[in-house]
Amino acid sequence: MPDYTARRTQMVDTQVRPAEVTKFPIIDAMLAVPREVFVPRSMREAAYMDGNIDLGGNRVVLAPRTLAKMLDALDIRGDELVLDVGCALGYSSAVMARMAEAVVGVEQDSDMAAEAQGLLADNDADNVVVHQGPLTEGAAKHGPYDVIVVEGAVEDLPDALTGQLKEGGRIACLFAQDRHLGAVRIGYLFDGHISWRFAFNADAPVLPGFERRKVFAL
Repeated sequence: MPDYTARRTQMVDTQVRPAEVTKFPIIDAMLAVPREVFVPRSMREAAYMDGNIDLGGNRVVLAPRTLAKMLDALDIRGDELVLDVGCALGYSSAVMARMAEAVVGVEQDSDMAAEAQGLLADNDADNVVVHQGPLTEGAAKHGPYDVIVVEGAVEDLPDALTGQLKEGGRIACLFAQDRHLGAVRIGYLFDGHISWRFAFNADAPVLPGFERRKVFAL
């Protein structure tokens, strides 16, 4: 039986702390949440690798370093409501649930959404609800949100999603730049306008529905 607790500690010590993420709530959450539970059973051996876990169809579980640095830049507080777009089987939602008041995970795959809700309940993430529906539409009925996190790269960010952010809220997005690298930016909503600041570079495939809109000229 693999020692996943030791692997989790090694992940934090070799991937998260060296990325200059040292805030206690993030370290505590990533040490506590069993990442291996929230990936497909066939991929559990790869749960703590340094990189994204490929779920197919341009979907991934973001690399520990990427998620940790996003959370570091967002600085989620204990009284905040978070929207987790593309939560897959719920790992990122479970981590953020330990920092926020509540998390709404959005998953468009109905089987993954149902499994995520069960896994979250089994792992004491009782302050997470999984909303099944298109990732690009978010979950407006539960919002607005203090924080929005997009679990994959984007080329085009829908207004339907950014419109669910509270005034003064923050959004983390990985903007695709080329095939191998993207830029994570944190957006701050003030006076109805989002101001973006560069945080760090990372890579992930572009999420379905977040591709750049094609313009056809006659």
